[in-house]
Amino acid sequence: MRTRTRLTKIVAATMALAAAAVFAAVPSSAASQGQGTPQHGSHKVKPTIVLVHGAFADASSWNGEVERLERLGYPVIAAANPLRGVASDGAYIKALVDSVDGPVVLVGHSYGGSVISAAALNDPKVQALVYIAAFLPDQGESAAELSAKFPGSTLGDTLQQVALPGGETDLYVKQDLFPKQFAADVPSAQARLMAVEQRPIAAVGLNGASGPGAWKNIPSWSLIPTGDKNIPPAAQEWMAKRAHAHTVVVPGASHAVLVSRPDKVTDIILSAVDATTK
Repeated sequence: MRTRTRLTKIVAATMALAAAAVFAAVPSSAASQGQGTPQHGSHKVKPTIVLVHGAFADASSWNGEVERLERLGYPVIAAANPLRGVASDGAYIKALVDSVDGPVVLVGHSYGGSVISAAALNDPKVQALVYIAAFLPDQGESAAELSAKFPGSTLGDTLQQVALPGGETDLYVKQDLFPKQFAADVPSAQARLMAVEQRPIAAVGLNGASGPGAWKNIPSWSLIPTGDKNIPPAAQEWMAKRAHAHTVVVPGASHAVLVSRPDKVTDIILSAVDATTK
């Protein structure tokens, strides 16, 4: 009996040593993540990614990016942009940024580019600005003015006006024209849903003047879809060059590139994060 007890203890000790050796051979990142390789940017402080949609869209436009960024461990907020005017929308997003602990990367689509420029002005918490098929306005410029700077936008012919109490006007893209105008490379069923669910922008939002460009003091990135029918690609290129933005061109993509090419959009966001976080 004594011999059997001693043998049992020897076997138990041997198994414990073997298990310890195997655990020591596993990288610490894999032990904590449950994976064989560390997550993207795991050696850096992860900023909160704040995503700001533009006109005729809503926060669900960012679903593909949210899924990818959260999978990599980034905190993400897809803001509900009010679409009432650059100054008030910028103040709204700035309040949201102020509520976040730690650094922030601001990402704006379309008119959302004007909004993140307003929100980020003189805010040291914002480490990078990422413009997705977006406006990069300077002092006194409006979205409508910048769109008309180069030929190619067909948005004006697709708009429907809705008069509001108090004399203001909301703008929608006509539902039957929305897929071709806004989301030509999005599956047709999804594009039709986007048309029905679109959020209108106040006319003053497209025609109102912007304040100083925050991109003058904050590192900026710009993704330009060459099939954009809302903001001419030439206008986007001109604004990106003026801002010295790191630029990625996505051939053939529509204005809804954040929906049709979430991988490309996520990649440029991660490029901004890698270049600006420590």
